[in-house]
Amino acid sequence: MEAFWAAFLLIFFAEMGDKTQFLVMALAGRYDSRRVFVGMTLGIIVVHALAVLLGATIGSFLPAEKMAIAASILFICFGLWSLKGEDGDEEEECQTSRFGPVVTVALTFIIGEMGDKTQLAAVALAADYGSWLMVFAGVVAGMILADGMGLVAGNYLQKKVSTATMQKISAGLFILFGTLGLIQALF
Repeated sequence: MEAFWAAFLLIFFAEMGDKTQFLVMALAGRYDSRRVFVGMTLGIIVVHALAVLLGATIGSFLPAEKMAIAASILFICFGLWSLKGEDGDEEEECQTSRFGPVVTVALTFIIGEMGDKTQLAAVALAADYGSWLMVFAGVVAGMILADGMGLVAGNYLQKKVSTATMQKISAGLFILFGTLGLIQALF
């Protein structure tokens, strides 16, 4: 249980104020909460399964620096896409999305987490503790709780702020984090 609690606490606190927590807040204004939660959870499971089970070899295939650059560019693209979709009806947009909301959220989350501090922490925790399953469970639980709080905050903001304003805020957050990620990765 030590591995579980160490992973849970480290990841929960590391995720507070992280870009993917803000990502979930922004997506809450764009899609239905249940779909965001399912997509977020799928993304968390995939990213951290890779980190825990294959973390040591991921670096040799996809260096964290290159993944950070790719994720930053995709964040900027998603922000621009959010601005473009601003005029359409939200429900109609969700139904006509190429991948659907759950897959879109999951893929966005996966890309945003690749090479992130919480993923790298999961790799380190898996290396330190012999119980990879307990590390995985702790990491997933910590991420779901932290990002679930972001989802609740995003839903609250959605009720207080118009959809158009939420989309502009969402786009701004994606572009801001993408730009900051590029700056950090390149310098």
